[in-house]
Amino acid sequence: MNDAHQAVNLCPGDEPPSGLPIVLVSAVALVDADGRVLVAQRPEGKHLAGLWEFPGGKVEPGEPPELALVRELKEELGIDTAASCLAPCGFVSHAYEKFHLVMLIFACRKWNGRPVGQQGQPLRWVRVPDLFKLDMPPADRPVLGLLQALL
Repeated sequence: MNDAHQAVNLCPGDEPPSGLPIVLVSAVALVDADGRVLVAQRPEGKHLAGLWEFPGGKVEPGEPPELALVRELKEELGIDTAASCLAPCGFVSHAYEKFHLVMLIFACRKWNGRPVGQQGQPLRWVRVPDLFKLDMPPADRPVLGLLQALL
């Protein structure tokens, strides 16, 4: 496909594809019995350290997004859930400087165990309107309106 043909398929004002590597992640809004959502603080030394995010992580090649999230929740928070407990909510597509993030968003109300930051990361249970007050990565911010509409 040539550049002229690609440009025809773009919406007016759209930027052409950036050529950045695409990183696929699964993230979750864990919702407790009081309707609060769990967020975790990104650890020091990582990209966007100190910001609050929805738990989750990278989807490995060949790994279904739901199973990646089940794995990440065990590794990051020490909790167990099943793919059948994850309700797809939407996705976010965001270009950072060095990569393009595609984040699949799920909601989960059923899990076993008490979430604890397995790498020492702080966790908070937050009501949806209060999520808007937190410093969050740019890719996580579009999820807030979605959660407000769903919860």
